[in-house]
Amino acid sequence: MNKVTKLISALLLTSSIASAQTLVTVNGKAITQNDVDTELMNATQGRFNQVPADRQAAFRQQVLQQLIGKELIYDDAKKTGITKTKEYEEEYKKLEQRMKKELAIQVWQKKLLDGIKISEKELKDYYKKNKEEFNEKESVHARHILVKTKEEAQKIIAELKPLSGEKLKEKFIELAKKDSTGPSGANGGDLGYFTQGQMVPEFNDKAFSMKKGEITTKPVKTQFGYHVIYVEDKKPSMTRKFDEVKGFIEQRLKLEKFKTVMKEKMDELQKKAKIK
Repeated sequence: MNKVTKLISALLLTSSIASAQTLVTVNGKAITQNDVDTELMNATQGRFNQVPADRQAAFRQQVLQQLIGKELIYDDAKKTGITKTKEYEEEYKKLEQRMKKELAIQVWQKKLLDGIKISEKELKDYYKKNKEEFNEKESVHARHILVKTKEEAQKIIAELKPLSGEKLKEKFIELAKKDSTGPSGANGGDLGYFTQGQMVPEFNDKAFSMKKGEITTKPVKTQFGYHVIYVEDKKPSMTRKFDEVKGFIEQRLKLEKFKTVMKEKMDELQKKAKIK
């Protein structure tokens, strides 16, 4: 039952991702942000947002490289005639039969899940009893440019210092892609949102002391090198309102009820079935 619940949870989470931005094309085939996000959600069973912020960019890049690799291999398999061999056709038929069964099971399970209704009272009762679950710590959305030497960092700061607003952000992203040695460089140095303690102390303390739209005026040294930090956004600690988390609560309660409904349905099917 745990596997079933995780499968449905991942399905629901991945369906909410709608970005179709093309990241790269491989021999004419587009790989989109949606493709990467879907792979990330599947790999983490819908918990990618729980991956530490400083590892998310590297994880994204790793998944993108894997998708590129798959396209390259598939393209070569077609060119070399692999997809026309008897072995390929036999394995394809076996896979097709397995997928028919798996897909039917997934759609059946989703239909069962969709039929479960949660009342407004149940939703509000859960929120009242578990309000601390929706407490959010103060968080910072930052970008950084990581370089090896203090001099390199100072040169970057000097180039950014005269700028402000969108021009500062755009230039920072440009320099991060060009100069940063960190894994997030390819994504404009984006580290996403992180809370107190998720980053190394020197980086953490500096980022949380800054204002939205600011860059560091001096390089920040850590065990990884020298950082230039740009704070894109800040969120104060807060408790999310009921209307904001209502959808999340509904899915959680539906999944909990799903276990019971699934067990009852399986018991019913077993009683009707001829199992020898």
